[in-house]
Amino acid sequence: MALGVSKLPMNMIMEVLLLIFLSYSVAYSSSAFESTMHTNNWAVLVCTSRFWFNYRHMANTLSLYRTVKRLGIPDERIILMLADDMACNARNKYPAQVFNNENHILNLYGDNVEVDYRGYEVTVENFLRVLTGRHETSVPRSKRLLSDEGSHILLYMTGHGGDEFLKFQDSEELQSHDLADAVKQMKEKRRFKELLIMVDTCQASTLFSQLHSPGVLAIGSSMKGENSYSHHLDSDVGVSVVDRFTFYTLAFFERLNMYDNASLSSLFNSYNPNLLMSTAYYRMDIYQRYLKEVPVTNFFGSVMKTIHTDSAYRSRSNKKIEEAKSNMSLDESISDSDSDDEDQFNNLTAEKYLWYSVGPLWSAILSNANTSESIDTLVCYGLLLMLPLLIFSTWLSK
Repeated sequence: MALGVSKLPMNMIMEVLLLIFLSYSVAYSSSAFESTMHTNNWAVLVCTSRFWFNYRHMANTLSLYRTVKRLGIPDERIILMLADDMACNARNKYPAQVFNNENHILNLYGDNVEVDYRGYEVTVENFLRVLTGRHETSVPRSKRLLSDEGSHILLYMTGHGGDEFLKFQDSEELQSHDLADAVKQMKEKRRFKELLIMVDTCQASTLFSQLHSPGVLAIGSSMKGENSYSHHLDSDVGVSVVDRFTFYTLAFFERLNMYDNASLSSLFNSYNPNLLMSTAYYRMDIYQRYLKEVPVTNFFGSVMKTIHTDSAYRSRSNKKIEEAKSNMSLDESISDSDSDDEDQFNNLTAEKYLWYSVGPLWSAILSNANTSESIDTLVCYGLLLMLPLLIFSTWLSK
């Protein structure tokens, strides 16, 4: 009887330790995703309109494409979708050129434009596949949104819209619940840390009504029942060449340097309803941060990695010399340490044995916590850790 009583506290302690570990693992893994660092930026730019009289929608998209590239987002992290090729249209007085201003100084369709989806490739299905990552195996990497849980994504769409829909190719529609479902899938699959959706269409705000995923910020050019208007007509081209909302967005960024610290709040406050002839709408209730604290380059610019060193940067030759020295010292120390390992192992107490057996595994778990893809992974680590603890408990009870 006395033996059973003496065993009870140790068994209870082991069970409590296991419960604490498992609960800590779950809490740590859930908080790890929330604290994921912002590591890269992506842009998905979509023109959904065909036909010559929608020239301005292509100019809108190409203008924003030029802006994000100027601010640092490379082509390999931009998905550009253009529903029509105005540059090669027979009505274009300036072949292979697209302008957003009547002075014709800046050709938006230059030599360095990489269009990922063109013409009839721009469909609702392909758009949703880009967002969710559900591509056929034949789709090349250059047409995929290869974002991750540290990505900030800018999603820009322009075309003709209405109450909770956006037209594609004037033949099909993207509904607000389609967009919300795609964003939900992106969040569940950890395809972004933060997402900014910018829409320049009539009744643009209605496209955000079904969004519920955290970390999403949305801005539209017009409220429900309002139209989104063009800015000016180019008499040579014969049609309007840019929309008002996009025009004043570009005007803001033309004054901006990539090293400026302008916030999203300053961008949103720059929209004047009298100039837009509509009311810009912001959906901020599912976004966790204050707009004053978020630089516009968090979505429209690049993320530059910097390495801080306490001393001057060492050349490659110096690094190789130091590596050779460290390898030599390691070889010399191996012969000395082999003879001591057996003596140290024989002198281990029970407590030290537990630490030496469990300690490395615990360290591995903590080091992998930030890169675990799911809570199930850490639970498996916890179950694996139970094995040496049970062995040690059984050994003590003998």
